[in-house]
Amino acid sequence: MADKDTVTRDYMSENATFADLFNFYIYGGQRVIVPEKLRPLDTAEIAVPYSDEHLVAIQKLRDVMKLYAAMTDDRATYLLLGVENQSELHYAMPVRNGLYDMIEYTKQVEFTAREHRKNKDRPETNAEFLSGFYHTDRLHPVITLVLYFGADEWSAPRSIHEMLYTNDEAILRFVPDYRINLVAPAEIGDEHFEQFHTELRELLKFIKYSRDKEKLEDVIHSDDTFRHISRKTADVINTVTGSDLHYETGKDEVDMCKAIEDIRNDSIAIGEARGEAIGEARGILSTLISLVKDDILTVADAAKRANMTVAEFEAKTGLKA
Repeated sequence: MADKDTVTRDYMSENATFADLFNFYIYGGQRVIVPEKLRPLDTAEIAVPYSDEHLVAIQKLRDVMKLYAAMTDDRATYLLLGVENQSELHYAMPVRNGLYDMIEYTKQVEFTAREHRKNKDRPETNAEFLSGFYHTDRLHPVITLVLYFGADEWSAPRSIHEMLYTNDEAILRFVPDYRINLVAPAEIGDEHFEQFHTELRELLKFIKYSRDKEKLEDVIHSDDTFRHISRKTADVINTVTGSDLHYETGKDEVDMCKAIEDIRNDSIAIGEARGEAIGEARGILSTLISLVKDDILTVADAAKRANMTVAEFEAKTGLKA
């Protein structure tokens, strides 16, 4: 089966799906962010923490990062939008995402300072000269979403404050917090799935009920959209839920209803085969017991015919050699 990180990263790289997720989270499903206006960005982030003796550069890779030009207050504002795909809980996500976002803001400050130097802009104050960032300069918003592909609720920390040893409010009010923006299928109300306009809706709904087989079948059979799922979405569902769905190769669409029914029928067939095998074995054992009791076979002979040791045969039948 394909790697979860690979398939989810590829899936969320599609502009339509990416825009759908942010429109759901920010705008309640309104189609404000237009897929055609999204532009991919370099996902590499460079952190430069201090060691004891020298600077050490550490490269971190985001999952998906895109640029969007939005009109606010009659001017263009660029939004830097990132998605972090998680198939497992991450207990330090607030720190990781906070680092990513701060690096993005740092890059903007550095870019602005370079532009001032390139344009030979004259700073008005010493403070502007030292920072390279002028009092009229502004930053473009950075929004990072965590998309959790697990069926359970997100039980890991959602903020820096949750990760600290102290819960003393006198202390916490002086510690800047950072909260993650999270989309977890288990926490999406059924009525809110209609706010999605791509197959992200079916994907997240399937994940939500993937551990409740009866509910999952009810959901899928009552929703005709599951009869015409793209092969790509079906592959992601199969990978992140481990459902072991089987469907025809070479087709662009998958009928999830049929795929679920095939799994159930396979399980029934396997159960019946096992039952027949068990019944046959019991019938042979019963015959051997009768032959021993009629003094036609010894316990040793019967055990050999049953592919058992004498001790196993005695334990199984209660007969003694």
